[in-house]
Amino acid sequence: MKTQTFTASVSQEDEWFVAQCLEVDVASRGKSEDEAIENLAEALELYFEPPRPTVMPKIRTFEVSVNSDETAFLSSD
Repeated sequence: MKTQTFTASVSQEDEWFVAQCLEVDVASRGKSEDEAIENLAEALELYFEPPRPTVMPKIRTFEVSVNSDETAFLSSD
């Protein structure tokens, strides 16, 4: 079995941590960041089991105008 590296965005919503894969439209949650990542890894394994999607989604970038005062709370961590 081949392994592949993915990137996840992890955020907290109330008592849950939500892990969203940035390369594939798959997400999961857990009571801790580690549990959310573990659940996301399992969800991705299931996503790639046969039958697999015949057409993979396109990943596109786009620009949005954002008020700089509202983005002051964003972190690069």
